[in-house]
Amino acid sequence: MVPPHDHSSKVTSPCKILKCNSEFWAATSGSHHLGAEEAPEFCTALRAYAHCTRRTARTCRGDLAYHSAVHGIDDLMVQHNCSKDGPTSQPRLRTLPPGDSQERSDSPEICHYEKSFHKHSAAPNYTHCGLFGDPHLRTFTDTFQTCKVQGAWPLIDNNYLNVQVTNTPVLPGSSATATSKLTIIFKSFQECVEQKVYQAEMDELPAAFVDGSKNGGDKHGANSLKITEKVSGQHIEIQAKYIGTTIVVRQVGRYLTFAVRMPEEVVNAVEDRDSQGLYLCLRGCPANQQIDFQAVRSAQATEGRARRKGPSLPAPPEAFTYETATAKCREKLPVEDLYFQSCVFDLLTTGDVNFMLAAYYAFEDVKMLHSNKDKLHLYERTRVLSPGNTAPMGTHPALWVALLCLCWLCLL
Repeated sequence: MVPPHDHSSKVTSPCKILKCNSEFWAATSGSHHLGAEEAPEFCTALRAYAHCTRRTARTCRGDLAYHSAVHGIDDLMVQHNCSKDGPTSQPRLRTLPPGDSQERSDSPEICHYEKSFHKHSAAPNYTHCGLFGDPHLRTFTDTFQTCKVQGAWPLIDNNYLNVQVTNTPVLPGSSATATSKLTIIFKSFQECVEQKVYQAEMDELPAAFVDGSKNGGDKHGANSLKITEKVSGQHIEIQAKYIGTTIVVRQVGRYLTFAVRMPEEVVNAVEDRDSQGLYLCLRGCPANQQIDFQAVRSAQATEGRARRKGPSLPAPPEAFTYETATAKCREKLPVEDLYFQSCVFDLLTTGDVNFMLAAYYAFEDVKMLHSNKDKLHLYERTRVLSPGNTAPMGTHPALWVALLCLCWLCLL
C-alpha cells in the first residue's frame, strides 16, 4: 500500500478505509454496471477491497465509513455472484495533486453519509426520536412513554454525538417537569468536522455553536455540519450530513423540544451496547421514572381533575377541565392519538396552553423526520405491553387500568 503523502493525516486518522475506497474506485472505474461474468475484473477488485478493509479493521473499529464499506462489499459480492476466494488485483492508483493526501481528496464524499454508500448498496434505514412536553418520549423503536426524569439525562450517547437534556419542575412542588436545557456534542470525525457543542436553555435558543461558529470548523468537510435558524429564538435545525442526521430544536413557551432523524447504523454505533449506560432515545425511561398517563387520563375524565399516581402530589391547576382541555387540543391535533392524549394530560397538569403547541410541533416534526409514514400516529400503550404492541383504538382506558392491576396481582 502506498503511504499517504500527508503525514499529519496519518497521525490524526489511523483508520485507512478512505485509502481502500479510493483504490477500489480507481480499479473499477467504468465497470460498476456490469455483471460478474461480463467483468471478472470487478470481482477481483472487490476481493482486493475486502482484503484491504480486513487489514485496517483494527484501527477502524467504530468508524462509520469502515462499517459502511464492509456492508457495501458484502452486498456487491452477492449482487455480482463473486466468490470470496480467488485472485486479487493490484489497484490502479490515481495520481494526486502535489501536496494533497489520499484521505483529503475523498473527504467531500466521505463527509456525506448518503453519498458514501456505494450506488449498488441498499439505502440506509432511518429512525426517529423525540422529546416534548411534560416530558413525553418517542424512542427510536416507536415506543411512547411519559416520564418524570427530573434533572440531567442522556438522550443519545454513541460514537458520533452525545445529547443530554435537563428537566425541571414546571410548578413549585409539582411532579410535572419539562426540558429547560439541552446540550448536543458532535464529536470530531475524520476529515469532516471538529468537535462542536450546541447548547440551548429556556429563553435562549442560539443559532450557533457555543464557539460562535455555524458549521463544523476548519476541516475540509466542515459544511457537512451546519446550523440553520428557521424562526428566530423559536426553531433551529442542525444538519449533520456526515452521519446522515437531522436535529430539530424548538422553544415553545418557556421550554424546549427535541426531535432527531438518524440512520440505524449511527444509532447503534456504540463500543459495547450491552454495558452502555442509560440512553433514553434507545432504551426508554427507567420503569420507576415512567408515568401511566392513560390511568391518569381515566381519573381526569371521571373526576374532572388530574391526579398523578404517587404520594403527596399537589393538586393541579384548575385552568382547564377535562372537557375544555380536550376541546383545546382538538384544535391542533384532530386525531386522538398519543400526541393528542399527551396534550390533554399536559394542559390539565400544567394549565399552560403552550404545552398544546409543544405536542402539535412534536407531531409536525415526526411528519418531517419519520421515514415510515404509516407509523406517524401512535395509539394507546401501557407499561404492561411490550414495545411494538399497541392497544386497539377505542378501548376504554379504565379497562387497561384494570388489566394493569390484574397483572400486578398475578406477580404477587
